[in-house]
Amino acid sequence: MNWAVFLPYLAVTAGVTYLIRMLPLTVFRREIKSRFIRSFLTYIPYAVLGAMTFPDVIFCTGDVRTAVCGTAVAVALAWRGRSLLTVALAACCAVALAQAVLLLI
Repeated sequence: MNWAVFLPYLAVTAGVTYLIRMLPLTVFRREIKSRFIRSFLTYIPYAVLGAMTFPDVIFCTGDVRTAVCGTAVAVALAWRGRSLLTVALAACCAVALAQAVLLLI
């Protein structure tokens, strides 16, 4: 490993991580009273997680058709209030079943 290249990358990564965590503490010293900003900050983690996860869900199986089957099963079960484990297992089974059916066709 070339330490002369690695250490600057490590320092930049550490600096960016530190700034991301400390900047909100220094900028927002008082309680945020705006309902719009509070609701915006409440939903940001869910939006970012969805934006990062959803493309992987669609392209993870190698075939969009099987991924859509798994996603549809997951959304339907989640909509009905099933547990996370049930939703994940059912979605995996739906994808496996869809892949098996596509292999037979």
